[in-house]
Amino acid sequence: MIKASGDRMEVDGAMTLPTAAALLKAGGVLIAEGKTTVDLAAVTEVDSSGLSVVFGWLRAAKSAGKSIRIVNPPGNFMSLAEVYGVADQLPR
Repeated sequence: MIKASGDRMEVDGAMTLPTAAALLKAGGVLIAEGKTTVDLAAVTEVDSSGLSVVFGWLRAAKSAGKSIRIVNPPGNFMSLAEVYGVADQLPR
């Protein structure tokens, strides 16, 4: 689930394959509305599809001429980013 708060979108719960499509769509809508910060503090579970969702949001923002930043990524999210060699591509 994602909720909007100010200029933030706050992801709560799992970022896994069963939730990926819904998260990608909901986040894309919020980015189009001007949300610039993605807060992952309340993410409880993540797999590689969660990483794909974040990169999808980054692409959506770039296509719209916007930029977003990622804050409070959980350790397991960053571990996956390191394994895939993309941690340095996450704007924080």
